[in-house]
Amino acid sequence: MSNPRPEALSAYIAVTAAYWAFMLTDGALRMLVLLHFHGLGFSPVQLAYLFVLYEIAGMITNLAAGWIAARFGLTATLYAGLSIQVLALLALTQLSPTWAMGTSVAFVMLVQGASGVAKDLAKMSSKSAVKVLAPSEGGGLFRWVALLTGSKNAVKGLGFLLGAALLASFGFQAAVLGMAAVLFVILLAVFLLMPAGLPKGRKGAKFSEVFSKSANVNWLSLARVFLFGARDVWFVVGIPIYFYAVLSDGSEASNRAAFFLIGSFMALWIILYGAVQAAAPRLLRANSRSAAALIKSAQSWAWALAVVPAVLTGAAFAAPAPASWLTMLLVLGLLAFGGLFAVNSALHSYLILAFTKTERVTMDVGFYYMANAGGRLAGTVLSGVTYQLGGLALMLGTATAMVAVAALTAALLKPDPAMEGLTG
Repeated sequence: MSNPRPEALSAYIAVTAAYWAFMLTDGALRMLVLLHFHGLGFSPVQLAYLFVLYEIAGMITNLAAGWIAARFGLTATLYAGLSIQVLALLALTQLSPTWAMGTSVAFVMLVQGASGVAKDLAKMSSKSAVKVLAPSEGGGLFRWVALLTGSKNAVKGLGFLLGAALLASFGFQAAVLGMAAVLFVILLAVFLLMPAGLPKGRKGAKFSEVFSKSANVNWLSLARVFLFGARDVWFVVGIPIYFYAVLSDGSEASNRAAFFLIGSFMALWIILYGAVQAAAPRLLRANSRSAAALIKSAQSWAWALAVVPAVLTGAAFAAPAPASWLTMLLVLGLLAFGGLFAVNSALHSYLILAFTKTERVTMDVGFYYMANAGGRLAGTVLSGVTYQLGGLALMLGTATAMVAVAALTAALLKPDPAMEGLTG
């Protein structure tokens, strides 16, 4: 196993730290917005609307960001993502409780759209940097991308808990303003301390290059749409609102307790997800398995994942009204879903970097995360719609179907001797 170059390791650490800072505020902001507006009486569908532009912006941004990074360099898109997030947080502090509901929804949608742009600029920059910086021997690519992605999700989980705690302790505006100030300080630190080592861009990069001609990249991107749609169909609106209905009796004290408990569960889920992602190369024995075996794993792990929402769907049909045993089963089942989902996600994140070539990494990663945002958009909309129309059963049944499609699509991936960074 070769040791990474010192300058590459320093750049990787700086990129990871910047991504951590961003995802901490991203997780906190999502929980703040969800719980604050649910407390104001927004329906599940209205809550879903708040996040729709966030995901639409992500789809558009990822396509453009791949070209921007290829043209101007990865540090430029990373700094832009952090800067836009600071501005989005500051804008959200201007939200007034005296505004009409329609005005509030439109304003928050726009701000969330800006945050979606910021998130995907930062994500594309960080993930692409791993392809450039990671050692090619000894499964280094899988280890580095799994560590970045896993640690990011653990930090985002802490952000969910932080957002719920800040909302209960300080209120909406003070919490958002504090996060903006902290992220601005981190942006300055990263800007001043970022070492050399990331590509500076090439003037001849064409926007048309963002559309991949690789069948593997395209099939993997389609599988990503349904994988992340299956998660967000319950994660974004339905489960938090269900737990709120179970935990709160409408009093201020129970509302605060519900905020903490929901935030704690969402944080635990994301932290577990991140920890399993980071451990995925070891769980899959990636450094000793062939390319073909790892690609086949993407299908088998997806089928294993589909079992969990299928069982929960059956339980939801058996208990149409909230019940204590169903709530406990949901907690345990969704934690199991998180562990299995993490392995699936880690495999996808690794394979997209293995399938792409170094000279077009930002293009393929941007295209792939456009598909990721498309899945999140579909899941976000379906989360509110399915929960409002059919409750837990319809919502979880939709998740099951989406995972099944992801598994069928993953079966179309093929080993290619020319792929970079594959073990075996």
